[in-house]
Amino acid sequence: MTATRGSGQTRQRVARAAIILLIGGYLLLPMFAMLDFSTRGPGGSRTLDSFIAIGSNRDLLEGIFNSLATAVLTVMGMLLLLVPTMTWTIVRVPRMRRVVEFLCLLPLAIPAIVLVVGIAPVYRGVTFLFGGSALTLVFIDIILVLPFAYRALDGALRSIDVATLADAGRSLGASWPRVIRQIIVPNIRPGILSASVLAVALVLGEFTISSLLNFDTLQVTINLIGKRDAFISVAVCLAALTFAFVLIYAIAAFGSADQRRRQVAKEDE
Repeated sequence: MTATRGSGQTRQRVARAAIILLIGGYLLLPMFAMLDFSTRGPGGSRTLDSFIAIGSNRDLLEGIFNSLATAVLTVMGMLLLLVPTMTWTIVRVPRMRRVVEFLCLLPLAIPAIVLVVGIAPVYRGVTFLFGGSALTLVFIDIILVLPFAYRALDGALRSIDVATLADAGRSLGASWPRVIRQIIVPNIRPGILSASVLAVALVLGEFTISSLLNFDTLQVTINLIGKRDAFISVAVCLAALTFAFVLIYAIAAFGSADQRRRQVAKEDE
């Protein structure tokens, strides 16, 4: 029995290592190719001029700022919209759960080009009220991230007894905002982190809608720069991918550390 169990664990480790190698090669080999291309210099030499040029390109810096600011605002808006709505639906109107799910998943069925055609007239009023800043893309980006964020938050909410926790908080005199902030949110933090990562990745990689609505975001600027200087364009893409990987790793590490801390706290109790 011991030998069989040991051989089974060995096969699992080998399979896990093979999967990690395949996924790592799939993700890292293109990045190495991008690094090789973006550091090419005259006469076969190597240079970092393409990366240095990133800091001196005002259009590119503006696009980076617009995308990062839009990503932060999108995450905040998405959480403020979904977490209270989903919590209220579970606690008070569980029959509406399917309706909320349908509405959140609906953007997946609508192509981006169709969405732009339908929302362009609306954005005339949005730009009239809020100006022509690229940050107004927050409104449409929140719609785009709803399907992915909903699934992440729904899985976290299903893992806890939301109704019991909310009723307990309310019976002790806590208001609904306090129940959500101090009871629900700490218990679904992994889902919130996952939804935030998905939202940031989608916003940083979104091109179609930003381009058709004539907003200068990171991907639009990269596309324009690529028509003039492919080396700088590839360097920016590599930097953006590296930033995304570092962000995902940092959030995953934070989530794992928080989960371990909560387990230790439960064991101490």
